[in-house]
Amino acid sequence: MYDVIIIGGGPAGLTAGLYTSRGKLKSLIIEKGLTGGLVTTTEWIENYPGFEEGIMGAELAQKMEQQAKKFGLEILSGSVTSISISEKIKKVKLESGEEYETKSIILTSGAHPRKLKVEGEDQFRGKGVSYCATCDGAFFKGERIAVVGGGDSAIQEAIFLTKFAERVYVIHRRDQLRAEKILQERAFSNPKIEIVWDSVVEKIDGDDNIKSVHVRNVKTEKKSLIDVQGVFIYIGYTPNTEFLAGLANLDGDNFIITDENMSTSSPGIFAAGDVRRKLTKQIATAVGDGATAGVAAEKYIEENF
Repeated sequence: MYDVIIIGGGPAGLTAGLYTSRGKLKSLIIEKGLTGGLVTTTEWIENYPGFEEGIMGAELAQKMEQQAKKFGLEILSGSVTSISISEKIKKVKLESGEEYETKSIILTSGAHPRKLKVEGEDQFRGKGVSYCATCDGAFFKGERIAVVGGGDSAIQEAIFLTKFAERVYVIHRRDQLRAEKILQERAFSNPKIEIVWDSVVEKIDGDDNIKSVHVRNVKTEKKSLIDVQGVFIYIGYTPNTEFLAGLANLDGDNFIITDENMSTSSPGIFAAGDVRRKLTKQIATAVGDGATAGVAAEKYIEENF
């Protein structure tokens, strides 16, 4: 039996595990992918405190994992399918059929990239459509790429893609970007980047591989074709909450609703990081959430067991 089971091994989960393990609670992280989560797909991080020159995402994730393990945190590879809280002791069931008992749970399952839901997106996924520039950017040396979105992720990855691409078109449905000003300045000054304002992608076209995107200007309704060989999509994220089955209150976008102590609507179940409803989804805020959730879980166990 565990004191705490943490579902998800990104920055929030690793921080929660660091705090609970240092508190001498028997703690387990269950992660279905790479430990570190989406951080591992980010090439360079400049806005995490303590690294004034920046740090590679994969390196930061590795440091977080090593630090938490030093205090006894266990990490298990697996996919959670259901949680049972019919009794005081909670049960976490994995896709493999294994079941683990715990006194408390911290949900840090994160979120995955939202799809455009346009014709050609599924057809060309892995053949030019991507949601990870760090993973796939090198496949597009000397080619033309479309990046869809206008937030931090979209602009940061567009800048990264200029290392490989001949041209990067940033297609954004508004007339101004939502990204940090420093990222905007870098994008505007990069000769390889062209912003396609007030526009949406309606279709991704090609034969065996992508040849073009069909674009519509939302103000003029004018339609056009942009010749590209790759499309990278950054239009937000969908939370990984499908396994909860009513165990926690969710908002209209299926993010978990918590109070200031990361408590969900179910006693003994907490949530932290990108999976919960909050203003910003950044590594720094995920780490803060994880620390709070870890302390809250420890307090819950002290009061109830």
